[in-house]
Amino acid sequence: MIDVEILDGRADARGGYKVDVTRGQRVGRVSSEWFSRPDDERFLSLTDLFASLKGRAKHSRTRTIESAAIRVEASRDNAEALTLMLPGSDVPIAPTHWSFGQLASLVGTPAAYLRQLPAALAGINLQYGLTSHRTEQVKTLESDDGRVELRAVTGPDYGRIYDHELVSAVQRIAGNGTGDTRWKVPGVLDWSTGIYNPYVDVTKDTTTLYASDRDVFLFLVDDLNPIEAGKLPDGSPDLFFRGFYCWNSEVGAKTLGLASFYLRAVCQNRNLWGVEDFEEIAIRHSKYAASRFAHEAAPALARFADSSPRPFIEGIRTARERIVARSDEDRSDFLRKRGFSRAETAKIIKRVLAEEGHPPASIFDFVQGITAVARDKPQQDARLDMEGKAKKLMERVH
Repeated sequence: MIDVEILDGRADARGGYKVDVTRGQRVGRVSSEWFSRPDDERFLSLTDLFASLKGRAKHSRTRTIESAAIRVEASRDNAEALTLMLPGSDVPIAPTHWSFGQLASLVGTPAAYLRQLPAALAGINLQYGLTSHRTEQVKTLESDDGRVELRAVTGPDYGRIYDHELVSAVQRIAGNGTGDTRWKVPGVLDWSTGIYNPYVDVTKDTTTLYASDRDVFLFLVDDLNPIEAGKLPDGSPDLFFRGFYCWNSEVGAKTLGLASFYLRAVCQNRNLWGVEDFEEIAIRHSKYAASRFAHEAAPALARFADSSPRPFIEGIRTARERIVARSDEDRSDFLRKRGFSRAETAKIIKRVLAEEGHPPASIFDFVQGITAVARDKPQQDARLDMEGKAKKLMERVH
């Protein structure tokens, strides 16, 4: 075990930070991204990520056209080749896998069914749907970066926010995302010692900066400036780091969103451990999405980056000090009145006793017990429901 010296609320980062990941929530969103991304979707800095996305946008154009004016063409020589002729252009354009699905959805035909058909037959079905489609206009995103492609087909009021615009907003607070500011790609937790090491080389295996032809996702932490919010049962500091992740899809595959939180560690598989104070905002790509991004999401990110952790620390301290149960009967009544079953109540009380060394008394005790039991729930809906109840309890002290 490595001893961590605390100096002015900070540990000596050369040996890492001792953390207690049995507390708080486990968030698996970043881990899901980490598992699913191939090497060509992984970037080693925000600079490289922005350059790739900006370059793609430079070779793209968007326009609004009549859906009935789209002509579907199938190759006589290739049973799987299908292209489109768009009004105002004499060059055939190939739909991507994603935009083909959007076209099929637009005309009410299952994309999976069309993909099973020969191109000629699929083209006939798609052409009929486009010609008779009630929506007169659609918005396209077309690319000529080496290959002429139709990247997206949406409704005419789709409010596109380009992926590089989100990365640019992050760059304003995080630089290249690898250490030139306080925000960086995270380190890794050593499970054998409970030490979180913030110093990890950014490689294709450790990076948390991702982008594909249909989306962008990035996760950064401020893990060289730990925040002490109270003490652990052994008297050592309970350390947190600030973190956020955000995502977008300029082709309509998902909303734009931002999640900010405090966490205690990130493991090798990029699971977030010991998460507290999780907040999330999402912006649909509606007509005024670009304005909402400029006036809501980007400023929210900047505020979180520059904000003082004092409200968070005070909230934790208040939750620790607010005693709500002094007897076994009080503890059971407190949990039962908040919708927990008898079995769940017993598990929560037992968990706090085992991990904290005393039965739950404060709001903080109950929150830690609830989130600990929630982590064991195999069904996601049940886990999220229990974590939601814990969040409501914490909100009582803010």
